[in-house]
Formats: sequence, structure tokens, C-alpha cells
Amino acid sequence: MTTIEKSVDVEVPVTTAYNQWTQFESFPQFMEGVERITQLTPTRTHWVTKIGGVTREFDAEITEQHPDERVAWHTVDGPPQGGVVTFHRLDDRRTRVHVQMEYDPQTLTEKAGAAVGLVDHRVSGDLERFKEFIEGRGLETGAWRGDVSRPPQAGETRHDLPDAGRPGDPLR
Repeated sequence: MTTIEKSVDVEVPVTTAYNQWTQFESFPQFMEGVERITQLTPTRTHWVTKIGGVTREFDAEITEQHPDERVAWHTVDGPPQGGVVTFHRLDDRRTRVHVQMEYDPQTLTEKAGAAVGLVDHRVSGDLERFKEFIEGRGLETGAWRGDVSRPPQAGETRHDLPDAGRPGDPLR
């Protein structure tokens, strides 16, 4: 597995940055190689990417999401990857967006690209384009403020989780 960690500071409040990040269908406007994302359910998206002339389609599942804090995901099919985006309030007008992701390069070309930092560079560029996108607009294109609790880890039950039993928790 290859791990990438990148951050960017954006000149918008944390709620604005988070709300925009939950608008997955807008990702092609700032993510290089992302052709289309379709929101299938509140927690599942279908991606179409084209990188290096190779088109791939896969589904991703949101595994944890908390407004103004974090969005975690993993692929359901297609190339194995997963990660988390966290939102850190710097002050009333600035937010740090931090991406941590792991992926498993599949082909020889993907492995070579990972070795020379191609994906690392692409994630940096995507974050810079997100910064330009959200700062240029000044407000989000929409918002999804739903909360998705993480699944129990090995040895835990749903009731062991810190937010278990919360009213409206669809996963209880």
C-alpha cells in the first residue's frame, strides 16, 4: 500500500469547506482525471476516472462522516484505496483541509507512477484547485450535513462507540 498525506489552508470558514467537500459530483471541477461522480445513495458514489488514457469505473463507500470534522471512505470495487479528509478550523475565516489516503497500485505503470510520486503530486494539485475553487466562489455549491458513524472495529459492538444511542442514528 502507498500512503499519501497532504494539506491545504483555504480562506473560508470550516463549514463552507466541509459543505463543499460533501458535494462529490463537483469533484471533476477541481480533481484532475475525475471525469464524473454520481451520488448513488447518501453513502455510496460511482466514479469514472481517466488517468494516463485509462478509463476506470468504481464505487466508493463513505464509512464515517461528521459535519465540519471528517469524511472517510474506501472503494467497494475497483482499485483498492481508502482514506479520510479532515477539516481543521484555524480561525473564523480559515480552514485546513487534510487528506490521508492509501492506495494499492495495480499495474506496472501505476507502480512506476507511485514510485516517482505521480499520485502524490496529483493530490497536491487537486487540493490547490479545491482552494481556488472554493475561495473563488466564497460559498459552497450545496451541503450534506448528515452524520455517518464508523462501523464497529474488531471486538466492539455498536453500543461501544462514543456516539451510540444518539437520536436519529440510522446505524443503531
